[in-house]
Amino acid sequence: MAQPNPESLDPVEIPKRAKNVMAAAKFPLLATMDGDQPRLRPVSPVKTDDFTVYVANLRFYNKTKEIEANPNVELCYMDESHDQVRITGIAEVVTDRPLLEEIWEVNPLMRHYLQSLDNPDLIIYRIIPTRVRYMQEWALEYHEVSSGAK
Repeated sequence: MAQPNPESLDPVEIPKRAKNVMAAAKFPLLATMDGDQPRLRPVSPVKTDDFTVYVANLRFYNKTKEIEANPNVELCYMDESHDQVRITGIAEVVTDRPLLEEIWEVNPLMRHYLQSLDNPDLIIYRIIPTRVRYMQEWALEYHEVSSGAK
């Protein structure tokens, strides 16, 4: 069986392709560290701004302790054609009330389950990208994504 030959990429198109993968994938995997043990779980972003991703969390989830101990995280998106985007970043708790209200207003599931933006169990993390990479299926090579990554 012959290996597929991936199309060549115009570097200018890479940020757009990466954003398309993120939109199509919807549920990225979030990697954290639990001591020296990596932990991985699907998450549902509540807001995306360029390559900055916001993720809701409940205070009693294990990832809360993991992120408090080590805020270095990575998100991995993969679309149905197996193109990937990897966002390496720093997770920080969002405390900006207007931003929290904006996120709350456009997320009906959060409103339904948590009842109030002031629910003490709710945490919103902003994952600030330090590195963004895109890989086309079968290319076996990551491309650095510069737009919004620094």
